[in-house]
Order: sequence, then structure tokens, then C-alpha cells
Amino acid sequence: MTTMMPATPAHSVCRHEPSCPGVEASDRDAAHVIAAHPEQGWSLLCNGIVLFEDFGELLPSGESCAARRSDLLMASPHRRAC
Repeated sequence: MTTMMPATPAHSVCRHEPSCPGVEASDRDAAHVIAAHPEQGWSLLCNGIVLFEDFGELLPSGESCAARRSDLLMASPHRRAC
């Protein structure tokens, strides 16, 4: 049996000024990385999200979110792949 960790608001974990976006924010991927593991393909953000290299996410509640790579690339034209 696995137990889920309750979602933590970013302001209780984040000590950055201004605070990083919370889990519910549309720009939640912009939170600071507090643990990077590029060799394993994931990073832990200060808002509690585990961000995978394909931009998929594991939220602090245990919910997984599909990769939003195309959405993120559309928002940043200079980062589009050729």
C-alpha cells in the first residue's frame, strides 16, 4: 500500500523572492529546480513537482500529468525544434 503526500503550497517550501508559481499555476514548470538528476531524466522543483525531461509531471498529490512539450514550445517560438 502506498500513501500519497498531501499537496503543499509553494509558499511553504519556496524561499525565493518573488515566490515560485504554485502547483495550480499554468506556469508551474517555471519554479526553481532544487534537485536535478539529468542522468535519470527528472528534476524536483521547489513547488514539489517532479518534472521529467519530456515535460511530463508528477504532482505532489501523486497525480501525473502528460507531457506539455508542444504547448510549451508554442509559447516560446525561439525554442521550437527544427
